[in-house]
Amino acid sequence: MSAFTHDFAFDPSYGHSLDDLLAVPAPPAPAGFADFWRARYEAARATATDPVVGPVEEERDGVRVHGVTYTSVGGVRLGGWLVLPAEGPPGGVEHGFVVGHGYGGRHEPGPEVPLPLPRSAALLPCVRGMETRGRHPGIPTEADDHVLHGIESRDTYVLAECVADLWCAASALLELVPELGGAPGTPPRLGYLGESFGGGLGALALPWDDRFAAAQLTVPTFGNHPLRLTLPCTGSGESVRAYHREHPEVTDVLRYFDAATAATHLRVPALTAPALFDPAVPPPGQFAVHNALAGPRELHVLQAGHFEHAGTPAETEALRKAREAFFGATLTR
Repeated sequence: MSAFTHDFAFDPSYGHSLDDLLAVPAPPAPAGFADFWRARYEAARATATDPVVGPVEEERDGVRVHGVTYTSVGGVRLGGWLVLPAEGPPGGVEHGFVVGHGYGGRHEPGPEVPLPLPRSAALLPCVRGMETRGRHPGIPTEADDHVLHGIESRDTYVLAECVADLWCAASALLELVPELGGAPGTPPRLGYLGESFGGGLGALALPWDDRFAAAQLTVPTFGNHPLRLTLPCTGSGESVRAYHREHPEVTDVLRYFDAATAATHLRVPALTAPALFDPAVPPPGQFAVHNALAGPRELHVLQAGHFEHAGTPAETEALRKAREAFFGATLTR
């Protein structure tokens, strides 16, 4: 039974207890899954990102926020925000983050600032097609349409390019803040923050990129597509379900974009924050991502996701503290 009063036509807990959710598996990988993503990663790493930083747009919480643009795969120019410490000596940046966003895009840096650790820099990109600084001709901005763009083939599906946009954001950040590069011969130690859409993209992106040393995935989407296709929701997954009813062959494409399957390759420490009740992203898919993680994992269970309730402020503050402790332990070794 749902923990919250609601007027949805379905149960956003989907009848699952926590024990049930902790048993949801990842689907098996399709043939060539890892090779597909590694090839995509290599193409992104070969892309000259040519980042350009704009003037300061705001200063708060001990950081300066600049507009930034960079180039991603296919020559697509994207925008976002670069966050830098407001004070401190040159070269004083010690930590770096790439911050993904939800399936509404982002209009400002938002609650991801302040960052989890002091003396940090971050790049907060808008992936292609997304508001406000990721708009691109031919790619829908609305989530329900964006999630179907190019879905006919794994080679044309927009989600593959959105993942590449995160890899290129990391490249741009490292070019703009070279002190994040680490010692010669060692990879950088970046952190990743992603919620909802950004959590699912992060699970798909990070297994192949050794520049990231830790990740937080909050209410991640795209986990266990075969199960998601059976669960009604209010998020972009409902658009995929409707498409699947007319085009059942899309299941073969979705297998390459399963965040839980990708999580079986993710070996860096990960803090996951799945929800027990979520009308937009079904909790069984969220927990499938956590359950599949191949590396050290820390679970922070939320009572609800994509749903405001009386306990939301307390949950938000508890997750903020968990995030600070997690990255303090994983990025400052």
